[in-house]
Amino acid sequence: MADTGWPACSKSLKGVILDLCGVLYDSGEGGGVAIPGSVEAVKKLKASDLQVRFCTNETQAARPAFVAKLRRLGFDISVSEVFSPAPASVAVLQDRGLRPHLLVYDGLLPEFENVDTTNPNCVVIGDAAEKFTYQNLNDAFRVLIELEKPVLISLGQGRYYKETDGLKLDVGVFMKALEYACDVKAEVIGKPSPLFFQSVLNNMGLQPHEALMIGDDLVNDVGGAQRCGMKGVQVRTGKYRPSDESHPTVTADGTVDDLAQAVDTILDQRR
Repeated sequence: MADTGWPACSKSLKGVILDLCGVLYDSGEGGGVAIPGSVEAVKKLKASDLQVRFCTNETQAARPAFVAKLRRLGFDISVSEVFSPAPASVAVLQDRGLRPHLLVYDGLLPEFENVDTTNPNCVVIGDAAEKFTYQNLNDAFRVLIELEKPVLISLGQGRYYKETDGLKLDVGVFMKALEYACDVKAEVIGKPSPLFFQSVLNNMGLQPHEALMIGDDLVNDVGGAQRCGMKGVQVRTGKYRPSDESHPTVTADGTVDDLAQAVDTILDQRR
């Protein structure tokens, strides 16, 4: 019987899904910096017979602007290969007739330009960074608390992420504040939602066991992928912490130093 553990599972893979921030690059001033070896690693993957997609909870920029930044860093990436929460949330809003109060970063607003935001009947929260002021959070709270059936949609639920100048609080912290204040459970769009991972697999035409997720976030990247039926490998870059390797509920199928090592391991197994 074939070994389905890491890294032997690489032999039967048909696709690889990569997180972006913390795996390919660290965000920060001037667009951030590529993590050493990651540009070449992406090139190697895309030159192989494996399908490659990028799955991110990035919510500070619309996809075209975000992809343009990555291309300036040297990555060969197209918008159609990137899956992020904002476009998925727009589809949900339109399908359910929801009119959001948006608590998001200004750079993300173009994703919602065709969405009706008059007389809001829900709140959409993303990584608003410095827009997470008391006033802005209180405005979102007031919308929710006045609704008979409050709807809070969160674009991801990360606790923190890494930029070039250190760790930064992520959307999940502020999502929890609104949940607590309004006694509501947020609907999470993005990682670790199984539906979000499944949408990427559907685009690739693959079953979960045919794909591997590589990320720096043990819970949202690795754990989310595993709950969807995929293998998950964690890199020791980005938000990785040594304590991740003894986490009480999530155990990565493999842990590698960086994306370059992960890709070399995968491709060596397939020779």
